[in-house]
Amino acid sequence: MRTIGMLGGMSWKSSIEYYRIVNEAVRDRLGGTHSAKSVMVSVDFHEIEAMQQRGDWEAATAAMVAGARAVEAGGADVLLICTNTMHLMADEVQDAIGIPMLHIADATAAAVRAAGVEVVALLGTRFTMEQDFYRGRLAGRHGLDVRIPDDAGRAVVHDVIYDELVRGIVRDESRRAYLDIIDGLVAEGAQGVIAGCTEIELLVAPGDVAVPYFPTTRIHAEAAVDWALAEAP
Repeated sequence: MRTIGMLGGMSWKSSIEYYRIVNEAVRDRLGGTHSAKSVMVSVDFHEIEAMQQRGDWEAATAAMVAGARAVEAGGADVLLICTNTMHLMADEVQDAIGIPMLHIADATAAAVRAAGVEVVALLGTRFTMEQDFYRGRLAGRHGLDVRIPDDAGRAVVHDVIYDELVRGIVRDESRRAYLDIIDGLVAEGAQGVIAGCTEIELLVAPGDVAVPYFPTTRIHAEAAVDWALAEAP
């Protein structure tokens, strides 16, 4: 078994889920008292959020590179950036370390394709929904037709993430708002939904949605377990 490295804390609520999922997956596949070999470096999300809000992506990249190098120094064989939004600087992070990084959009796209879905709704932070680093990768590398909410819907999705979910607040009212947005995108042709922020699956579960649902935290974590348990080249 190879060691899974996680760069977390963005937010710690979803990082807990990463740790839980990778350990449960290893236990389920190997049985007995097995658990995952892992290393996690967790940042202070308050600092990262401030960089995001002021658009200081240079500082954010430096923080991600420093964290990734710490994960590698801790003995990890592979890196997971445990957030969708901070894959904005995925290329710079990969260039700065000597271990492979499993990109969350690639793992998610593989799951979407395996489900036979071609037109998919994407919910996440405004950065993830609006910028090309994520949507463009899904479309350009994987041939997916990616739909996002209108501006008002994007504001709702983004604000619930930052004002509630990263703080551990889960409200039925917000779940209904998300489901209304999803229903609208499905009515416009979306065949599935990507929970493109690692906190969204704390609010919306697969059983809440009538179309295939792709929770990126679980998909990413399970892809890491696949890698860790595969025969090393």
